[in-house]
Amino acid sequence: MVIVAALAFISASLMAFASTVAVVDRRNVKRSLRSLDSYGGDSEVVSLAKRELSRPFAERVIGPAARRASAWARGLTPKGVLEYLARQLMYAGSPRDLDVDRLLALKVLGGVCGTFAGAALVGVVQPGYVRGLVLATIVALSGFFAPDLWLHGKIATRKKELSKALPDTLDLLTISVEAGLGFDAALSKVVSNTSGPLAEEFYRMLQEIRLGTSRSDAFRNLGARTDVPELSAFVLAMLQADIFGISVGKILRVQAQEMRVKRRQKAEEIAMKAPVKVVFPLIICIFPALLVVILGPAAIRIYQTLMGGG
Repeated sequence: MVIVAALAFISASLMAFASTVAVVDRRNVKRSLRSLDSYGGDSEVVSLAKRELSRPFAERVIGPAARRASAWARGLTPKGVLEYLARQLMYAGSPRDLDVDRLLALKVLGGVCGTFAGAALVGVVQPGYVRGLVLATIVALSGFFAPDLWLHGKIATRKKELSKALPDTLDLLTISVEAGLGFDAALSKVVSNTSGPLAEEFYRMLQEIRLGTSRSDAFRNLGARTDVPELSAFVLAMLQADIFGISVGKILRVQAQEMRVKRRQKAEEIAMKAPVKVVFPLIICIFPALLVVILGPAAIRIYQTLMGGG
């Protein structure tokens, strides 16, 4: 009951906070509309008021509340954690509709929803005091860290796509350079003929070079944005080629061969792990049914024999 009362108090406080934000925003809108009287007629003010009131509820109430919540969370979050979240978003490809403030707002929203869900679950299950507190805490923390888990999954998927597309992209880049194109022109050719995260990163690097960034700095930025070991090795090789004046075509060919070997080795590693992963479904799902089919008739015959003998 203490947990439920505390969660009810928290929910009431959040509702009051959201209502206060809505009232303050409405007052600010009215003040802004009144200040426009000196610039236009009443019709313009009325049209602006109608336009403001016609906005969806999410934009008028939830949006400002989310911004206040993200600002509050940013103020309480250490600077190192903010830098870590910004770096994770960069590894995820810098999604258009997500930044650090919105991620913090999602974490706060997930924590609030997890708190409500934990309170409801405690009310339904009705465990003891300690178990209820632990259960509610676990559900609330799960909601708070759910955006982080989604972000880590997106990063892992993007890194896998980058590593998978790198050998073929390097082959195309090698062919373009050996055909007589310069590195920038070959990179532009690769970008125009491929798609995916790697093509996007190469396009961004090409834009940095066109805007005046040196090629070495553009390569370093590429390695910092992706954090993929294979791509980092390619960046290091290109930087060394740029420093020592080695032929770019030879470096690209060697890197393409090495990436193909690494991809083959990774495929072999995954194939070697397959028998170990098959053991658990085999033991849990197949062996019991196989034992029933093989030993079932024998068990029935033994039972009939023993009962008949008795």
